[in-house]
Amino acid sequence: MSYPHLLAPLDLGFTTLRNRVLMGSMHTGLEDKAADYDKLAAFFAERARGGVGLIVTGGIAPNIQGWLKPLSGTMSMPWHVARHRKVTAAVHAEGGKICMQILHAGRYAYQPLSVAPSKIKSPITPFTPRALGTRGVERTIDAFVRSAQLARDAGYDGVEVMGSEGYLINQFLTARTNKRTDRWGGSAENRMRFPIEIVRRMREAVGKDFIIIYRLSMLDLVDDAQPWADIVTLGKAIEAAGATIINTGIGWHEARIPTIVTSVPRGAFSWVTRRMKGEVAIPLVTTNRINMPDVAERIIANGDADMVSMARPLLADPEWVNKARASRPQAINTCIACNQACLDHVFENRRASCLVNPRACHETELKILPAAAKKRVAVVGAGPAGLAAATTLAERGHAVTLFDRANEIGGQFNMAKRIPGKEEFQETLRYFDHRLTETGVTRQLGAEASVDALAAGDFDTVILATGVLPRPLSIPGADHRKVLSYLDVLHGNAPVGGKVAVIGAGGIGFDVSEFLTEEIPSPTTDIARWTKEWGVDMTIAAPGGLMPAQPEKPERDVWLLQRSAGRPGARLNKTSGWVHRATLKNKRVKMIGGVTYERIDDAGLHVIIDGQPQVLDVDNVIVCAGQEPNRALRDALLERGIDVRLVGGADVAAELDAKRAIDRATRMAAEI
Repeated sequence: MSYPHLLAPLDLGFTTLRNRVLMGSMHTGLEDKAADYDKLAAFFAERARGGVGLIVTGGIAPNIQGWLKPLSGTMSMPWHVARHRKVTAAVHAEGGKICMQILHAGRYAYQPLSVAPSKIKSPITPFTPRALGTRGVERTIDAFVRSAQLARDAGYDGVEVMGSEGYLINQFLTARTNKRTDRWGGSAENRMRFPIEIVRRMREAVGKDFIIIYRLSMLDLVDDAQPWADIVTLGKAIEAAGATIINTGIGWHEARIPTIVTSVPRGAFSWVTRRMKGEVAIPLVTTNRINMPDVAERIIANGDADMVSMARPLLADPEWVNKARASRPQAINTCIACNQACLDHVFENRRASCLVNPRACHETELKILPAAAKKRVAVVGAGPAGLAAATTLAERGHAVTLFDRANEIGGQFNMAKRIPGKEEFQETLRYFDHRLTETGVTRQLGAEASVDALAAGDFDTVILATGVLPRPLSIPGADHRKVLSYLDVLHGNAPVGGKVAVIGAGGIGFDVSEFLTEEIPSPTTDIARWTKEWGVDMTIAAPGGLMPAQPEKPERDVWLLQRSAGRPGARLNKTSGWVHRATLKNKRVKMIGGVTYERIDDAGLHVIIDGQPQVLDVDNVIVCAGQEPNRALRDALLERGIDVRLVGGADVAAELDAKRAIDRATRMAAEI
């Protein structure tokens, strides 16, 4: 066995988990409607079949006041039980175990009935909560206990009490959000009473043979937070109250430190959990940015934790554990922590999915079935869309030939993987490389796919995944020697000077700016450098674990410009865009909107900003001003009577979108 510590059983006394992998809680959007529970059951059943040791559902509110949003998933009444039995039955049928997470949003709720320890509005939600009265606190504790009892009735193996991430329980624990003067506030002992009473009364109600996981906030990453000594005291008290497992919580949602995006180093917070080892005797779970078996094995072997929690990695690949057990890590479809189809979707009130696995949360709809009639299919372009189409078609039994002019697969991902903080994109290419071989796709790399060659190949269908062409700049001096395309820069085909203007502040412009200002290798690969860069104190000397950030010196002086007025980067992804903006701010990049471009000459880039003409004395002007679909082959192929389909950038070129490309390519291939 390649991962003996990770795959070892964990004896909890009254039950045994088959391995040390916990599928962490993550909202999917399927928890909120009874009509979606068949889909939710299929989603979790596939992960149980994939071998995970213990599953935790997305957050379920214990009462209406605890809703994250109106009509959120709730377990408070007997009639809620039936829908959940679908989930537990499906998981148990696959030999798995599952806990329901009980989450009370507190002041983080996006609904007007929100309550909190004190009447203090959250910086990330529009509603000011009502302060709970003394009887309200007692009723809320009762709601947690009742929810756990109902979860047991529904067949769950246990519950997870969400005590971190800045939700209601966390709000009771810190003076930051708890200004009470009664027995539930004031001293640290009083503030801890709320979670301790929840766990103590819950254990009395559910009995001894029911898992209670407590999600303990070990690193708040906000000011005026819990001191480490108080966190240890709480952990011991939670153990004494009857918890079975303590899971690690990292950061409040309002914290300005990234914790789960792709630029966070792998296993960046396991050191926090290790500090709790020895303080409690029950198993400890560590979490955040653990996405491959070697990382998980090392964490457990080193004694940092007894289990690892992974949510999105099991969204990306439900067979993650089975592949690890079979010593096939190269076959794992690795989570790249992009957040684009999971967290971004949830914050947009859409069903979650996964950029690298569009079947996630769509298992009952997007089925990859054997083809009724086998066809010969050519896929032109080995970028994300082409790779998804080719491997899905081949999996279904079609004879597939993949063409690309480059000598390697990857397309735009070969540039993305060079961006500091996006090194994980290489894992997707490793996965697809393995899949091409596994499914028997014929590769024709390093050669142009001409119309004649495609016509002579007797293909039933040709899928054009030929990507995009950069949109040229149309101002005087656009052909000046200072001007470079982002392709020149990211492929390393041209030297770049020390002072640079980047035209276009979309995703590519931000990527290029990060590429030009960050030292290689980036702090993403080094936890010590990364924590220093962002201001995370690994000694936790100050409550919350914050210290002054110490960004590394930027490699270049960069101006990031856009024509449209407003803040550059405003249209970046909701849950990760702020990280990119903060990264460039730390690198002293000058981000300016509302720019009029006049011309480029030896003096530099002539612009008008706020009505004032200026000359930016730069060595290079890098054009990231959009792209056009590359459909050069389509019309000629259609004239030959060939069935032609477009996917990826060749279909829609507006801002490169791998999520859309892989999703549409997979769905198209599932139907041919």
